[in-house]
Amino acid sequence: MNTIQRRKLGLTYIDSELTAGGFTLYVGQTAGGRVDLIDVRGKKVHEWNMPVRPGRDAVILPNGNLGYNGSHKDSANLYPAWDIWHGGHFIEATSDGEIVWEHEDIYHHHDAQWLPNGNLLYTVAVEWNGKQSDIVKEVNRRGEVVWEWKAWEHLSFIHYPIHECFNDDHWPLINGVHQTLDGLVLMSLRTTSGIIAVNKSNDEIVWKFLYPNVAQQHCPVETEDGTILCFDNGNIRPKSIHHSRILEFDPITQDVVWNYTDPMPASFFSPYMGSAQRLWNGNTFICESAFGRLFEVTSEGETVWEYVIPEFAEYPTPLNDFIVGEHNSCIEPNTSPTIAPNI
Repeated sequence: MNTIQRRKLGLTYIDSELTAGGFTLYVGQTAGGRVDLIDVRGKKVHEWNMPVRPGRDAVILPNGNLGYNGSHKDSANLYPAWDIWHGGHFIEATSDGEIVWEHEDIYHHHDAQWLPNGNLLYTVAVEWNGKQSDIVKEVNRRGEVVWEWKAWEHLSFIHYPIHECFNDDHWPLINGVHQTLDGLVLMSLRTTSGIIAVNKSNDEIVWKFLYPNVAQQHCPVETEDGTILCFDNGNIRPKSIHHSRILEFDPITQDVVWNYTDPMPASFFSPYMGSAQRLWNGNTFICESAFGRLFEVTSEGETVWEYVIPEFAEYPTPLNDFIVGEHNSCIEPNTSPTIAPNI
């Protein structure tokens, strides 16, 4: 047993008066394709068993179906670490597990967003200048590309250098995409540390929030107030002991309007993956991905709900050459008070 397995698992804490309640959907990275839905007491109310292991995440779509980001069995073989974060097999399934739509792209990696119009927004790797770079693209239900943005046409190595903790296989390694209500596309640049917003109408960068404001961040999302929420991993944050934090910032003024760190900062740290979601009551839902810890905090930073995924397994070959041991990791769970378990 590893250290996490020897600690308390499942539901570890709940404040029934302050939690937003509802249901939480998550997909364990080592669960082989099983997607779990639990209630506020940590009881499993439903599960899906998908035909491929997860690429990164799953979400309940507006029509009640499951949107699943799966790992393609025949993904491109680009470089050794590629197997850790590629996806490429998108599936929409009913509550009974019936697959009603699929889209495959063997060059997809990391994140994706299921848009309200049914389209998919995601990133693919392409060969450029002898290495891999990124194209963010949107495809419709017929799999047709309706928009794309090539990173090297708008970014430069001089202004967006790769940090010393990464090799130069892949630049800028866009690990998160999110379309705002105004039609901007937020992009998280993992290997250079930074978030940019791109105007889809002219492909121009509207604003940028760069290192050292963020360090190795993930999952930029827009809140109802128009601010940006992200999981700031903090691997190489200067003048700081490694710890993660949740940042909310004003994209125009660049001011941080809210942040969460643990009272003992180093005890909250996910060196890879991670996500945050603003809930209906103003609380923030956080996924400390590397350690399978899902928790909810108030605006004052008080933890009011915590659940640690109790299932552990090894990553499949060849991923276990890079990530050894048994894991309960997950990324970007979706929580909602409106998800009814009529399934």
